[in-house]
Amino acid sequence: MGYIEPLTYHYKVIMNIYNYKTLTLIMLFCSFCANGSSLSDDAINRGINETCYSYLSQIEESYNLKGLNITFAHPENPSVLPSLHVSSQRYNNGTSTFSATLSPDKEYCYVSTILVTTINNQSCSEIAQIKGENENLQLSSYADGGFLILTPADNSYQIILTSSDEKNCTMTEARMMWPGR
Repeated sequence: MGYIEPLTYHYKVIMNIYNYKTLTLIMLFCSFCANGSSLSDDAINRGINETCYSYLSQIEESYNLKGLNITFAHPENPSVLPSLHVSSQRYNNGTSTFSATLSPDKEYCYVSTILVTTINNQSCSEIAQIKGENENLQLSSYADGGFLILTPADNSYQIILTSSDEKNCTMTEARMMWPGR
């Protein structure tokens, strides 16, 4: 009986090491899957509408989306029903989350996007000043400067800047794009 206990102990240690290595490998492979594909790659793999795919790949390139990506598409009819695409990124001074809803309509595609960026080292008024000058945006202020809205002359999008304190700002950009080929 004295020999069984040490063997049981060594067996448990060996199994724990084996399980740890196996779990580590599984997590490593899953991380490649999560970060390895782009939003447009996920969309084409899910079978979404070709026009919507084209828009998404252009948007992805223009926003330089390289984060963790998630795609939701109807499992049985993804080419004719709306799909949702989300990408999150981390930066040294904040984070961003991008979301696009693609709604196919025959050879057209309706697109709405939301980009939320949290900036940890700049105030909303600093960001509004920089963006307003660079992009010629109209500035509106609400709630004693707690919310700033930036709007281009063509109203193609709006940016809401929300102050959380003197050096932190959340920037929400919303766009809606109507049909086009």
